[in-house]
Amino acid sequence: MIYLFIGVAGSFGAILRYMTGVVLYDESVVFPFATLTVNLIGSFLLAWFTTGIVKWFSLSPLFKAAIGTGFIGSFTTFSALSVETVTLVRNGDLVLALIYVLVSVFGGLVMSRVGFSLSKGEAV
Repeated sequence: MIYLFIGVAGSFGAILRYMTGVVLYDESVVFPFATLTVNLIGSFLLAWFTTGIVKWFSLSPLFKAAIGTGFIGSFTTFSALSVETVTLVRNGDLVLALIYVLVSVFGGLVMSRVGFSLSKGEAV
């Protein structure tokens, strides 16, 4: 049964990921803003959800897995970050590739910290 819940939630996360890409896509822009956006939002959401929402409400393990692994897991995308970074490097955009990786990693850590802080009612 858990696989069904993860799959259904994952389909919604994947659809939202695709829609975000459609909205943020601009063929004239080389930088992968859509992937960066979903990964930063996902970092915040996963931290906020796992430390706040699950403690504020008595959520079943089924629902936790569906949201954390299914929805947020399919919304974010490390594989796209990797491919887009390699593409930037292959196209000679080394500085953009480095900026992308640094902003993705450190931005993800910052967004996770914000998610943890907000879930515990702390100042950010």
